[in-house]
Amino acid sequence: MGNSLKAIVAFVPSDECQKYLLEDLEEMPVDKMVDLSGRQLRRLPLHICSFRELVKLYLSDNNLNHLPPELEQLQNLQILALDFNNFKALPLVVCTLKQLCILYLGNNKLCSLPLELRLLQNLKTLWIESNCLQCLPEVVCELSLLKTLHAGSNALRTLPAQLRCLQELRTIWLSGNLLSEFPPVLLDMPFLEVIDVDRNSIRFFPSLAHLPGLKLVIYDHNPCRNAPKVAKGVRRVGRWSEESPEPRKRSGAVIEIMLDEKLSPPPATKPESE
Repeated sequence: MGNSLKAIVAFVPSDECQKYLLEDLEEMPVDKMVDLSGRQLRRLPLHICSFRELVKLYLSDNNLNHLPPELEQLQNLQILALDFNNFKALPLVVCTLKQLCILYLGNNKLCSLPLELRLLQNLKTLWIESNCLQCLPEVVCELSLLKTLHAGSNALRTLPAQLRCLQELRTIWLSGNLLSEFPPVLLDMPFLEVIDVDRNSIRFFPSLAHLPGLKLVIYDHNPCRNAPKVAKGVRRVGRWSEESPEPRKRSGAVIEIMLDEKLSPPPATKPESE
């Protein structure tokens, strides 16, 4: 009944209804964090925008499809979670929050990202998984401090060559896309530590042994004919990994051992730093 009542109250704009949804959140919390996740909200309560010292704002799992221009007042905001909402476009006001370090946009209906995203030059973590992206927006390649990019579960078929400009990038998650070949640009990114191309349509893997920073490559659930070659100490998760050698001839017989180890998906809880 609680969630059903909140869903009904969310439609009513009266101050009393908003007070119920926010559970008496009238002053900025001491920890400078506001978590309004799962409140069935269809609009952000304007008085939240008056908390000018706010550092973390979680709006996950609501019914939001726009944000008020007053959000621009939150110039100290470092973490903004907008995942699991109904955004078809990223509100431009988000791009005015120049102190943002972590931005969660997953599980919306985004088909693109605005060019204004380039203004977020402090962004280090960007989650855009489970949207409607058919190509990785090139504006992402202008986020020079980006360290973690989660673009899984979209409809990506390739990656832009400009991605190699992100020399701070260490982790890229591309699982559940439509890649038919290993993205060539990743071969020119020696600083990458984690590459996840799980659940794509890659049939052949080039050698990754020349990537000195690589620590983990996840390539399971691809119709591949080989495992990617990696340098000593690099962990592979997929068919014929280090625990399970590639098929080889031995006394006229083909030995093939399948890997039964399954990798856990990226953590459901959001890290607050990378």
